[in-house]
Amino acid sequence: MKSSISAGEVHRQYSDGVIAFRRQIPDAALRNKFTREADVFFRACALGVWQRDGAALTPRHVEYYNAIYAKGNAVPSILFWELSSAVLEYPGFQVPDFFARMRACDKVAGSSLARRFVDLVTLMLLLFAAVDDQVSEAEAGFVNACADTLSALCDRDGVKGEKPPLNVKDFVTRPAPPSAGEASPAEEKQAEAEEQPAPTLEELLAELDGLCGLEKVKADVKSLINLVKVRRLRQEHGLPVPPMSLHLVFMGNPGTGKTTVARLLAGIYRAMGVLSKGQLVEVDRSGLVAGFVGQTAIKTGEVIQKALGGVLFIDEAYALASQDSPNDFGREAIETLLKGMEDHRADLVVIVAGYTGLMERFIHANPGLESRFNKYFFFEDYTGAQLMEIFQSMCRKNGYTLEEGGAAYAAGLFRELYENRDENFGNARDVRNLFERAVARQADRVAALEQPDKETLMALTEADLKEARL
Repeated sequence: MKSSISAGEVHRQYSDGVIAFRRQIPDAALRNKFTREADVFFRACALGVWQRDGAALTPRHVEYYNAIYAKGNAVPSILFWELSSAVLEYPGFQVPDFFARMRACDKVAGSSLARRFVDLVTLMLLLFAAVDDQVSEAEAGFVNACADTLSALCDRDGVKGEKPPLNVKDFVTRPAPPSAGEASPAEEKQAEAEEQPAPTLEELLAELDGLCGLEKVKADVKSLINLVKVRRLRQEHGLPVPPMSLHLVFMGNPGTGKTTVARLLAGIYRAMGVLSKGQLVEVDRSGLVAGFVGQTAIKTGEVIQKALGGVLFIDEAYALASQDSPNDFGREAIETLLKGMEDHRADLVVIVAGYTGLMERFIHANPGLESRFNKYFFFEDYTGAQLMEIFQSMCRKNGYTLEEGGAAYAAGLFRELYENRDENFGNARDVRNLFERAVARQADRVAALEQPDKETLMALTEADLKEARL
């Protein structure tokens, strides 16, 4: 797990998490006790994590330790030899005194503050474990043991809620296979994929041209390709080249081919030498944002690492900035994303996508986004005729034929669907859904026949389509 989190970022995440949790404590006496004791407790936890890891301490461990303080509290200034001694002499995990009062308050109020504290402890300990850019099995075991100890006390006292769903094992950095001569099944599969020749620029452009509709998008892609080509030629001739961002905004309704074009662009960039790998990593808000302080930065950072050399495609990206809750971590994901784009600007392209109006507001809501995303591709809705063309293509690719009555019915259905479209209009997704339902209805019909011939097995009738529409 690569984190590369600075000591300053550790302090920010720790302080934000502790302060946000403190604001949730309704009891004034408990809130004051937590404020006084939280830093000491979490510093002790850091010692336990690093002792369990067993690796040699580094100056970075000292920087992390001295970053563990909430705003307004005393700042530690431990020295390297002092930290080394403290780690060696760590006595074991101690439940903080304020946790008993926290559980008592929960029992009276029927709340789950103590359960949320377990969440906070888990995330903070993972943050400390990432000091060396990885989380070992031993560190994860310590984190789990601490969380289990606290959760067991909650269970004993009947505090409502269950054990948090966060699986610490998911954050463990997996070691490389022990034998260099033996490849894992995943590696063998990847090697087989790498043996396949990558598609050429001409093949990818032909696939782009073969897409239904999207004429403006196709022209925009080709213009972008020309811009990259001419930029490279100018560099070869020693001519100045202006700054250029390859990050893109895809605007349009669902089902208009945004993901397909993003995949093709990833391959095109690779074929042109702009990107080293050309893979497409597709995520939405849930793939970047977590529910606890610190986890979002880790989660987003891992997605960025996976996308290096290719394109990171974020669907419905506006959802990252659409939450009004002060405890929402979409902003943290955006900040991590912007830093990743800057750190890896030579080998990472980010495409954000979503509804036109929402995406415009999203980009203009953050100066960092506005400066990095200055190219917009607009994906128009498919017309009725284009929806019919997509449906016929699905039939051909899957070995189905449309009877004459079925073809006429489908054409009228898609024309009506387009003319009466509203905010729920799904474009090609609606076509795919209709096709899958029609195939299911056809299967019910054909299965009742004794010996259906090949033509019968392939035919979609008007009745099949009418039943699929219901």
